[in-house]
Amino acid sequence: MKAPRHAYPYEATPGSAAVAGPLPLACAVITRDEADNIGRCLASVAGLVREIVVVDSGSTDATCEIAREYGARVIHRDWTGFAAQKQFAMDQCSQPWLLSLDADEALEPAARAAIEALFAGDSEPAHAGYEINRLTWYLGDWVRHTWYPEWRLRLVRRDRAAWRDYNGHDYLAVDGEVARLGGHLLHYSYRNLEHHMQQSIHYARMSGLQLAQGDRRIPISKLFFSPLGRFIRLYLLKQGWRDGWRGVLLAFSSVMSGFLKYAFALEARQARDSAKTPPDGDS
Repeated sequence: MKAPRHAYPYEATPGSAAVAGPLPLACAVITRDEADNIGRCLASVAGLVREIVVVDSGSTDATCEIAREYGARVIHRDWTGFAAQKQFAMDQCSQPWLLSLDADEALEPAARAAIEALFAGDSEPAHAGYEINRLTWYLGDWVRHTWYPEWRLRLVRRDRAAWRDYNGHDYLAVDGEVARLGGHLLHYSYRNLEHHMQQSIHYARMSGLQLAQGDRRIPISKLFFSPLGRFIRLYLLKQGWRDGWRGVLLAFSSVMSGFLKYAFALEARQARDSAKTPPDGDS
């Protein structure tokens, strides 16, 4: 479902002014069929950045057209994985600083103001990277406990940063100290519960397949302890119960994802090992 009007505080309209900002900053976004989100995302950086780069992996909707309306340079690239795709997008930017956003994210006005203040002086920002606290909109309300706070490194010196991958999860790393900015990175996560479940299974499968590629042993105990650990962390330690029924859904969806990740990994490892060892009687 779409967020209500009050959750979308931007009035910017498409046009060339969207990339006429004074900051030595580029915004990079990767997309595929994000027509419902990309306009909100790019509106939140309109007038703030000098360059917008969108790397699209084959959208069949109006994603690319909307991005171009906001002055973005749209580049097609076949899908190669999250970290590789985001690294490619960063490499296409020319500004010394990078703001990396997902298509379903947008800068809150307070976060935008914090970035403007960071570059307001005559000197360069003091740190190599800056985290922004992400606030997620989920099934009609903001999630303020289960997935919050969620600090994400999004603003970095481009020559000191790189995208990495660990067990199927992409993350942005920098060479140097990291500080935190005020305001929120607004995350408009899932259209509905079905979309959430589909995406959870999809990402769990990708993580599991990547985990299975190595030779490291995958303990069967992970099928139990990984989901249990997720539930304890989200529902109890982060007080997900304070998010009401949304907190219950989020905690148990994470339990499911944790279980499926290792289930998919074990399945893939078994299939790989079976292919290496022919059954008795075969040559």
